[in-house]
Amino acid sequence: MIDLKDAIRSIPDYPKPGIIFRDITTLLGDARAFRRAVDELVQPWSGAKIDKIAGIEARGFILGGAVAHQLSAGFVPIRKKGKLPHKVVSIGYSLEYGIDEMEMHVDALLPHERVILVDDLIATGGTAEAAVKLMQKLGADVAAACFVIDLPDLGGARKIEALGVPVRSLIAFEGH
Repeated sequence: MIDLKDAIRSIPDYPKPGIIFRDITTLLGDARAFRRAVDELVQPWSGAKIDKIAGIEARGFILGGAVAHQLSAGFVPIRKKGKLPHKVVSIGYSLEYGIDEMEMHVDALLPHERVILVDDLIATGGTAEAAVKLMQKLGADVAAACFVIDLPDLGGARKIEALGVPVRSLIAFEGH
């Protein structure tokens, strides 16, 4: 059995000193690790009624697309401002050094559709929290938020759980 933690490349002092960047491109490039990660993200929802998977740009698109396929669900991209061609709904959120916005098409989700949010990593939770609020703004039922990696010391998963959304992470790395 492959250890998913071993499939993640850790890059010290990137993007700045003191940060250890957790790079999932090595996991994505390893067919067995990628398959196992997708299977583990899907497993709790197998047989459940899930209408859509929402993925956060960009690695959430890769993982979310695979999860959507496995669950026979639709896929909804959540993108940075200005990247979607149709009418959008947007939400602002705080970054470490400022504010950004993310968007999704206004017709991407219908009220009461059951949606799972998927991304590669949750750290402080600002982006995931904004994504959950954006989907809820359209009336969706956010059934869960799923991540390959959690950095629990940064508290992001707790922010999502405080919104009433269960969080599932496959592996955790202490520190940041």
